[in-house]
Amino acid sequence: MRFPLYIAKRYLFSKSSTSAVNIITAISVFLIVIVTAVLVVVVSGFAGIKEFNLSITSVIDPDLKVVPAQGKTFTITSDDEKDLSNTEGVAQFSKVIEERAYLEFRGKRHLAIMKGVDEHYLDVNPIDTTIAYGLWPEVGEPEFAIGAGVARNLSIGIGDYRNLMSIMVPKPGAGQITDPTQAFKKSSAVASGIIDAGEISTDHIFGNIDFVGQLLGYDVDTVTSIDLKLAPDADENEVRDKIGKLLGTDKVIIKNRIELNDALHKMLNTENLMLYFVSTLILIIALFSFVGSMIMIIIDKKRNIKTLSDLGASLKEIRKTFFLQGALIIILGGFIGIILGLLVAFLQEQFALKMITPTLPWPMIVEPLNILIVYVLILVLGIIAARLAASKINKRMIENIE
Repeated sequence: MRFPLYIAKRYLFSKSSTSAVNIITAISVFLIVIVTAVLVVVVSGFAGIKEFNLSITSVIDPDLKVVPAQGKTFTITSDDEKDLSNTEGVAQFSKVIEERAYLEFRGKRHLAIMKGVDEHYLDVNPIDTTIAYGLWPEVGEPEFAIGAGVARNLSIGIGDYRNLMSIMVPKPGAGQITDPTQAFKKSSAVASGIIDAGEISTDHIFGNIDFVGQLLGYDVDTVTSIDLKLAPDADENEVRDKIGKLLGTDKVIIKNRIELNDALHKMLNTENLMLYFVSTLILIIALFSFVGSMIMIIIDKKRNIKTLSDLGASLKEIRKTFFLQGALIIILGGFIGIILGLLVAFLQEQFALKMITPTLPWPMIVEPLNILIVYVLILVLGIIAARLAASKINKRMIENIE
């Protein structure tokens, strides 16, 4: 093993007698470095986008969410609230009423998701951190914090008490509607703040649960969901079991943040899988040139191969020599490529070289697991390519060398 490795290291840093071979070898090594660097940048960029998307949903998605097993609402009594407060592992909870509503302001209309929340909501979901202008609605006031997209579509400003926003919701009941004007309940409110939190900004508005409950005609104990924040050391499964027994497993369903965004997680995982698949294809294409350069090196070193054979080196040792040379090129090129990719990711994170929007730089997150996968992928495919190139050396080739 020492003899082939010694010769391989000598060949690795020595120039060929043919300038064309030197150029081809340099190009193949350059491709390995660049492809590796690109893969590191791509996986780090995708990890950043993935984390950015999940961070947007986490603004309004609690650790656990209790929703009705059937229908749109369920009842939570004052005794249930006390039991929830005393449940081990529950740091805080908030009652929520959610319904679609038509908004109207100076002739412009917009269909929005209206959320009525209690005074504990910000302790569970810190959405007030995304308020770009204005304030979070005060308890007991007919005020709403509206998404930036909603404000843009309605051309509404904040704190305009002279021109109130109209909110219309369908009246509950059954039977045929004969007068469309009587099919909705209507109320007025003011926009107290504007939320800028990605996708939810396009259709969400947040107000007081009492105001929304009265508008919808709900009883005081009626809610559409309960948002819960878990204690740092809480066991999620144990808390779910306790809440299920408390509220009734036949009446409610308890979902965590991943289950609330099941479609998003599946999409991101599928995109991640496709990313590695495409990256593998790109790497395989780059390694074709590497195999070609290795074969050119073997042809260029044929006299050395004959000399090694005459000195007693076996065919296996000669093949191992060129295999180790190729493996060393892959190891060194992959390592340099990873360093270069990490440098690009660091520069993007520090200096925002690439912008998604004029105010939002492309997020980069370097995950050690992703870097390890890229390097292992480079090594595995590169070593296979090196072995394939070294296998071209055979007895007939050595015997025909003059």
